[in-house]
Amino acid sequence: MESHHIRPGHLTAEQTRQALGITAGALRNLVYRGQLQRSGGTERHPYYAVPDVAALAVKRRERQSA
Repeated sequence: MESHHIRPGHLTAEQTRQALGITAGALRNLVYRGQLQRSGGTERHPYYAVPDVAALAVKRRERQSA
């Protein structure tokens, strides 16, 4: 099986889901709603930029604590 090499500064979908504490379906919804954009990879194996994921994580924490 071919391994996927990810560029520095990016997360796989699995890593992104773990960082945000969400399911695969919730991640797809964030992308669909435009709250998170893919920054590389393929349709089946997208990558997300670390700064984008971190900013979204902060927003979600602020919203939960409000």
